[in-house]
Amino acid sequence: MASLIYRRYGGSLQVDIPSFDVLVEAIRIPETQWIATACPLEGLSCDPRLLTLMDADGNGRIRVAEVRTAVDWAAKQLKDRRGADASSDVLELDALSEGARPLRGAAEMILRTLKATDAGRISLAQVRESEKALRETGQNGDGIVAPDHLPEHLRPLAQELMASFPALTNRAGKVGVDATLVKRFREERAKLREHREKQGAAFVWGDVSLETAKRVRDVAPLLDAYFVQCRLVAAQPEAAASLRLRAERVEGALGDVAALGKAAGDLPIAPPDASGVLEWSRLLRGPAYEVVEAFRTDVATPMTGDSQRLSDSAWRELAAKADGVLAWQAQLEANPVRKLMDTLPSVSDADLDALGAASAADLALKPTLDAVNELERLVLYQRWLLLFANNFISMPNLYMPKRLALVEKGTLILGGRKYTLSVLVTNRAAHSALTALGTTCILYVQVAPKDGTPGYEVAVPVTSGRSTELAVGKRGVFYDVDGVESDAIVTQVVRQPVSLWESMTMPFARIGEFITQKVEGLASAGEKTFDSTLEQGYTNATNAPPVAPPPAAGPAPAAAAPAGGGLAGIVAAGGLAAAALGSSFAFIMTQVKSLTLVDLISAATLIAIVVMAPAGLLGWLKLRRRNLALLLEGSGWALNDRLMLTPELSSLVTRRPKLPSNARVDRLDMVRSALVRQQEDDEAEGTSGWTKLAITLAVIFVLLWQVRIPLLTWFCHAGWLSQDTCLAVLPSQAEPAPAAAAAPAAAPAKAP
Repeated sequence: MASLIYRRYGGSLQVDIPSFDVLVEAIRIPETQWIATACPLEGLSCDPRLLTLMDADGNGRIRVAEVRTAVDWAAKQLKDRRGADASSDVLELDALSEGARPLRGAAEMILRTLKATDAGRISLAQVRESEKALRETGQNGDGIVAPDHLPEHLRPLAQELMASFPALTNRAGKVGVDATLVKRFREERAKLREHREKQGAAFVWGDVSLETAKRVRDVAPLLDAYFVQCRLVAAQPEAAASLRLRAERVEGALGDVAALGKAAGDLPIAPPDASGVLEWSRLLRGPAYEVVEAFRTDVATPMTGDSQRLSDSAWRELAAKADGVLAWQAQLEANPVRKLMDTLPSVSDADLDALGAASAADLALKPTLDAVNELERLVLYQRWLLLFANNFISMPNLYMPKRLALVEKGTLILGGRKYTLSVLVTNRAAHSALTALGTTCILYVQVAPKDGTPGYEVAVPVTSGRSTELAVGKRGVFYDVDGVESDAIVTQVVRQPVSLWESMTMPFARIGEFITQKVEGLASAGEKTFDSTLEQGYTNATNAPPVAPPPAAGPAPAAAAPAGGGLAGIVAAGGLAAAALGSSFAFIMTQVKSLTLVDLISAATLIAIVVMAPAGLLGWLKLRRRNLALLLEGSGWALNDRLMLTPELSSLVTRRPKLPSNARVDRLDMVRSALVRQQEDDEAEGTSGWTKLAITLAVIFVLLWQVRIPLLTWFCHAGWLSQDTCLAVLPSQAEPAPAAAAAPAAAPAKAP
């Protein structure tokens, strides 16, 4: 008995399964110690046939019991398990146990069929190639033989049998016949022969029986209704009046052909007679008159011999005979071999026996061909079972950088980074609803293969860089586990901080985004106000009445400024805004001037600590709780333990590869030198440098002129300008001078 060793991978304790012998013991541990207890068939990078064979109940999921059954079966078939330890798809025949004799016989038959040079081993490719070869020779083991694999003289008979019964398809996908079909043909043929012997008794009217019976069936509803009405009148004579049309109904339908036709159709075919006799001369010329009259001429008169009347008893006898004919015909048409009535005499029992023998010969191959299927199962189990257990009972491959986990779909290259872990997603809505409960940043990426095969979606964890750089619609390249390249596009982002620094700086990013939105909103509102003001001014100027010329004498009165509009209003508003901005700037500069450099650094540090510390602590807690189990559970896995995303694993899942070791970085900016050369060759266009300088100086002058008072006031208070200068440029500074001069004069009086 192999001893079990438990190892720790990323914080989870997992049993170590290095060999198949250890696997045989590992499947006995309690299910609670398995990493997974169930997984879907989709999304695993292994042979799909393996998963189908392991899924014993066919529910599309592999469970603990099915894994144990597969390991136990493979262990019984193999006495030498070195091939399973090496995950080899080549089976050594000497490694088979005594209980695997049928598998050995199947392997030897395959090797003989393929004329293999090495008769001591068989590969998975040879097993599958032999299955195809056996199918092509018509050997399926299911007893269904296609006509192409029958002798030439039996093929027409097989085709006729196949056309008479539901199709039977063999394992090769071809339609054929089997012994059951031959037996059923014999039975149906005997029934048909017996039924045809009863035709004379059923066809009482000779060769015209079938046609006559159909004519009787056509008029049966009309005549049955008539004779029922006769019985009603016989039992209650006053009912005859109720079977006539009321006068008001006829009057209401006058002029409406459709209504009249419907009313006539409700009448009996003739006035009901209490004696139960239909007098042909009393037929009413209603909608069914022609049909009934033709029936009288062609059927009733020749069959009853009475051209004047038809009694109730004669009609029932006629209908009974017609029912017998129709019943015989219906039973004939229900027989599947009725189409072969003309060829039945030529079908010999010897040919039928030959078809049955061919089916039996093919069915005799069933044990051997079943053994071929079981041989394929064993080779697949030897190749994949140990690897599957290390991705189900334990999951070390998920944490080891040099190994590939079966759940991985490939590698994503996006935004200059390499994402090495991805899992298949079949239902993004359900998957993202689960991963949103975690703390891991997840990308959902649609993969579009270039060869035209259907695309699929994968979920990719992001563990480094910045999540703010990732957005829906960003494109990249995806390489599956086989190295096939496909286009990739981000379809959804479950955003979470991917590093401690990002979580600490995220509040500042949000503040910057808030300020940007507000500034953009103010700018947009200003543009709208400016446009509306210009439009209003233009409208006022256009609609203003003509101004009368001023009188010659007297001084001209001062022009009143337009209230609240026009270019003057815009300039005034701009001046007020600039003045307010200058005052705010002066206040800030005054407060900053009163602080030392140490105070500034301390204040900035305190603000950073107050903002970044809680965000960093929350981000650190989130990063510690990142769990890959949610990624797999969203894809249908049932897991017992968490798969923590450790810092070491994070650096492997998302990384930015270094430059090649022999590469050298040239610091010269090639774009700048190219632009310089291009500008030397091209003629200068646009505004000259002197003009740009003049415009810039003019703008600066206008801005400074608007804030001159606050700036000069701040410079005076700061002591950067002399008192004389302040008095010259700011007359308001002269007011405190007397108080300042009186202070020195009062001081000597207190000295004694």
